[in-house]
Amino acid sequence: MSWGQPRSLQARQLLAASLGLLAFLALAGYALDRAFLETAESNLYQRMRSYALAFAAEGEFARNGEFIPPFQSVDPRLEMPGSGLYAEVVLPDGHWDSPSAMGPALPSGQMLPARAETFEGPLPITELGGRPGEAYRYGYGVIWDAGGDARAEFPYTIYILQDTTALSRQVGVFRATLWRYLGGAGLVLLLLQGLILRWSLRPLRRVIEELKRVQRGITSRMSEQHPRELEPLTDSINAFIESERENLDRQRNTLADLAHSLKTPLAVLRARLDDNAAEHELREDVDLQLRRMNDLVSYQLARAASGGHALFAAPIAIEPHAEQIVRGLEKVYAAKGVLCEFEISPGVQFHGEPGDLQELLGNLLENAFKWAQSRVLLTVKPSEVAPNRRPGLLLAVDDDGPGIPQDKIALILQRGVRGDERVHGHGIGLAIVQDLVRGYRGTVDVRPSEELGGARFEVQLPPGL
Repeated sequence: MSWGQPRSLQARQLLAASLGLLAFLALAGYALDRAFLETAESNLYQRMRSYALAFAAEGEFARNGEFIPPFQSVDPRLEMPGSGLYAEVVLPDGHWDSPSAMGPALPSGQMLPARAETFEGPLPITELGGRPGEAYRYGYGVIWDAGGDARAEFPYTIYILQDTTALSRQVGVFRATLWRYLGGAGLVLLLLQGLILRWSLRPLRRVIEELKRVQRGITSRMSEQHPRELEPLTDSINAFIESERENLDRQRNTLADLAHSLKTPLAVLRARLDDNAAEHELREDVDLQLRRMNDLVSYQLARAASGGHALFAAPIAIEPHAEQIVRGLEKVYAAKGVLCEFEISPGVQFHGEPGDLQELLGNLLENAFKWAQSRVLLTVKPSEVAPNRRPGLLLAVDDDGPGIPQDKIALILQRGVRGDERVHGHGIGLAIVQDLVRGYRGTVDVRPSEELGGARFEVQLPPGL
């Protein structure tokens, strides 16, 4: 765990949400600030343009070419020196400045073409008293119409300058208000985000609490009252718990069965030792009982191995295993000339142990080959489909043999019947099939085959996790 990396999911999400919110507020604040500044500059432009047009409409020229401002002042600030609002008229041979321009050092304007406009700024100026400042400048080019006499016409340009004091004050007030409200909204949103995260993570905390109760032995499994997104997790945990419990029970039963089975051979050996039997007789008895114990151990181990499966086993392609088994059976039953057909859906797979698939296919197909007259059909396809789970599996083997009487079906699937006690023919190896399918929480169904007329052994495996 690296430094600075939060260990809690809630802390990680809150940190990520906080950073995202901070970035959003910063971008929103910058965008609003730029929008306000552009709006303020646009308003300033329109106001200064109206001043310039007023000068152009109401201003006059004397006979000596001197500019005469409008009789009624466009704005009272133009009459006050250093007021912050200035006007300048650039003439072909001079210029005119408003009384407000007396004192400040303002940038000189250039002559503009007729009806040309410029809006510049902020430009550096020196205010009254020598203080540095800035100002926006609007220029408008005009042609003086001297009563329709083209020879008396001449160009001139009107400049209006406005210092940035008022605009800066407006922007400052807006920015202070903006960041105050954005900061308050950010704090409220962070608090709300924390509450939402705590509420949204409550089901996960409940899963953790239930898992702790299972670990302590207070409960045996997870409950089913969880959000849809957590159902695969809780179902997997419950399936794992049940699988481990079944494995433990199976191991206990296997050990108990093995211990019980070994009691008799051990008791025989103890009795022969106590009887002081001859050496050659004792050797024969020991050899016989050792072989018997070895067979018992091998049987119980094989039974234990075939009785369970890995919960999350890798998928296995079914068709290659089926072809391998059928090739071997066709050699064994070559004299009968049995033809085995496949109806296997593309891409269908078995999720389990390879040995279980071999046992399942081998016993069902061998049983069908033994009692078929000429045809065997293997059908494999997906069965029921559940949301967010892999589909179930249907595996069926049909033959055209004599079939199984209805009253014998329950007997051949009965658990605990030895091989030589079952109905002759059908039922060989079906106990292994029954145990395997039960281990995968599936079902085995035996009924007459509608397609071939013999028996149909159908295995249904439920959807996986």
